[in-house]
Amino acid sequence: MKKTRFGALSAILAVVICMILAGCGQQAEAPAETEAPAEGQQTEQAADAQEEPTTAVAEDGVTLSNDSSDFVLITDVVPDAILEIRYYSTYNFVGERIDGYEEPLAFLTREAAQALKEVSDDVDKQGYRLKIYDAYRPQMAVSNFVEWAKDPDDTKMKEYFYPELDKDVLFPQGYIAEHSGHSRGSTVDLTLFDKETEKELDMGGTFDYFGEQSYPDYKGITDRQYKNRMILRKAMMDHGFKPLPEEWWHFTLEDEPYPDTYFTFPVNSDSVGK
Repeated sequence: MKKTRFGALSAILAVVICMILAGCGQQAEAPAETEAPAEGQQTEQAADAQEEPTTAVAEDGVTLSNDSSDFVLITDVVPDAILEIRYYSTYNFVGERIDGYEEPLAFLTREAAQALKEVSDDVDKQGYRLKIYDAYRPQMAVSNFVEWAKDPDDTKMKEYFYPELDKDVLFPQGYIAEHSGHSRGSTVDLTLFDKETEKELDMGGTFDYFGEQSYPDYKGITDRQYKNRMILRKAMMDHGFKPLPEEWWHFTLEDEPYPDTYFTFPVNSDSVGK
């Protein structure tokens, strides 16, 4: 009887041992690892996650859009244009880099850029290149100007850009406004660069100076300085741009494609070529 029980127990133990050994021989299948996206894929995924182009009407009734699909880099159309984007730098009437200028680039609508190419070809024959101070200006930059204008104590750039004016008159006199034609994408601020002397033409006044000295027909400058202003003015007007009576450097495409839309996308290399 004892031998029978012992034999049965041995058989059971043998089965259990076999089952254990069989289980040890089977490795649990590890869950498949998820590969991290490559750097380029991450960038593409981030771009895909950006907002879709939208258009909305602001509280003040102005149409705002973040659609940059009809904008181009000026230097893609006018390769020899010189860029000195003042609002990307600190040398401007605020004295700081302006909101929305994330890279020192210049954008225009396709139509305005093509017209500017014609201007460039024109002045090139006269020995000049175009030098760009500003072009498309995002609405956030204009809002930055408005907030700055409300701070009476921030006058660190007064001696350079508005020495003849008190800061509190800049908004009432129209030097600063809630919206700018630049935000419609077909306005450009520029000057001429002499290829022989490798210097800007003397225009008798600096870009963004607030005062009568900036009027294109200002009489307090030399004949040479006045003539230089008129060379720029004529070239721009001959190719479809209209001037601003208060600023010798400021021109807007007469047949601008978005006369009633103000754009909001920032100035950076991701905003164009999508």
